Amino acid sequence: MGSQVTEHGTSNLSVVMFSWLAYGHISPFLNVAKKLADRGFLIYLCSTPINLKSTIKKIPEKYADSIQLIELHLPELPELPPHYHTTNGLPPHLNHTLKMALKMSKPNFSKILQNLKPDLVIYDIMQQWAERVANEHNIPAVRLLTFGAAVLSYFLT
Repeated sequence: MGSQVTEHGTSNLSVVMFSWLAYGHISPFLNVAKKLADRGFLIYLCSTPINLKSTIKKIPEKYADSIQLIELHLPELPELPPHYHTTNGLPPHLNHTLKMALKMSKPNFSKILQNLKPDLVIYDIMQQWAERVANEHNIPAVRLLTFGAAVLSYFLT
């Protein structure tokens, strides 16, 4: 798939990481991205341009080559201008619209996977559909939960 051969003869695996459009979700994804990059993975962090604008400031220089930012463009909706393609500052009445717009971006996400041909997709629980899109491209996908065990146990009991 997207593997590359390094000067040491080992292959680097590439991973598309796709979090929910909230900083509270992006931050844990970025932390995992750094850990994977430390182990030789090439990371593509996928989000909307408005989220990536602030995320780039949180990527240390040492990760400049191993963590790349990939823009996912949501469909244009009159009630959801690009500065609302994030939960940061999003009026509560537009939460559903943001979720709907992200789901409508499936074709754009599919094109990203088709172009990058990653070895793995790591997606957020908020967009279960990402796994199906990855599977359509024969790319394995795993879900990253961005909350602790206490929260999970609360909802499962």
